[in-house]
Amino acid sequence: MTDIVIVGAGIHPFGRTDGRTGLEQGVFAIREALKDAGLEWKDMQFAFGGSSAAGAADAVLPRLGLTGIPFINVNNGCATGGSALLSGYAAIKSGDVDLGIVVGFDKHPRGAFNADPEASGLPRWYGETGMMLTTQFFANKITRYMALHGISQKTLGLVAEKAFSNAVHTPHAWRRSPVDLETILNAPMISDPLTKYMFCSPAEGGAALILASERKARELGLTGPRVRGAAIRTRPVGSFEVFAPALEIERGKSAVELASAATWEMAGVGPADVDVAQLQDTESGAEIMHMAENGFCRDGEQERLIADGETRLGGRIPVNTDGGCLACGEPIGASGLRQVYENVQQLRDRANGRQVPDARIAYSQVYGAPGLSGCVVLER
Repeated sequence: MTDIVIVGAGIHPFGRTDGRTGLEQGVFAIREALKDAGLEWKDMQFAFGGSSAAGAADAVLPRLGLTGIPFINVNNGCATGGSALLSGYAAIKSGDVDLGIVVGFDKHPRGAFNADPEASGLPRWYGETGMMLTTQFFANKITRYMALHGISQKTLGLVAEKAFSNAVHTPHAWRRSPVDLETILNAPMISDPLTKYMFCSPAEGGAALILASERKARELGLTGPRVRGAAIRTRPVGSFEVFAPALEIERGKSAVELASAATWEMAGVGPADVDVAQLQDTESGAEIMHMAENGFCRDGEQERLIADGETRLGGRIPVNTDGGCLACGEPIGASGLRQVYENVQQLRDRANGRQVPDARIAYSQVYGAPGLSGCVVLER
């Protein structure tokens, strides 16, 4: 079977960049990835890209060169970037191509995401009750999880405190100042039990990765992390996901559980083999729940693991080493690719100030509405 290598990675800093469109941030990220690999746009045999609020991703073409490249636009919620990556991975696996690029970018207005219910197949009243407002849904979900598994609000605060601490050392992060635990816990409440520092913000940014078959990488004299596994799964019956109209009595597995299980099987490794992980942290509770859903612990163990610093730099399994969504913000099209970009830096020993020593296996997991998840395992 053909192995796929990430030979180039580029990013446009996340946050707010006045005077530069989301499209321009995507072009910037692509050029950074090309520079990183020492390649040119005309070398690319394919492209997959996505954006939620900044227009069609293939609008980058006139700015980079009209080479006739096949470019497929991807739109899959917060998992858009991960879906673009999986598409590129599958294209090379098919044997038809052996070098191409995946890109994601976005530029969201300020304020919480508040989607149109009818666009997701839900009645108008569902939005009128406030349930389409993601801050409210995530607060309800973590409140239930805390009651079932003994998670304290202090643990929510520790997740956010870690994120801002890691971001101090991250050039592409938006919020790069540390925030102490007391400030986080006593900040204005957005949706109980989550204060304003426990939520990520809609943001701007772009990320791009260049994928190559192992044979092509050798031919070009390039190296990079190998993609050992990648999978995306949608919600099954009984899962409790964003925009779910009800909580089923008979519970099913989540989209995250399905995607992670498929990825572990493909990669031939498990959670115990992972040296560094990037988990979707739309808010503090998401990181906590995703620790268990991805197999890094059992439900309820997060309280002790986080208190003991196991997910911090220097801990047993550092999580969200670049600050995650909490510190970087979430431009939907770019968010999943940012996670993989960070893991590429970790596996290349380029994560100055936040480097996990001797990291060999890196894992990332993104989650998107209305209930899908994508996971990727990279190997040094």
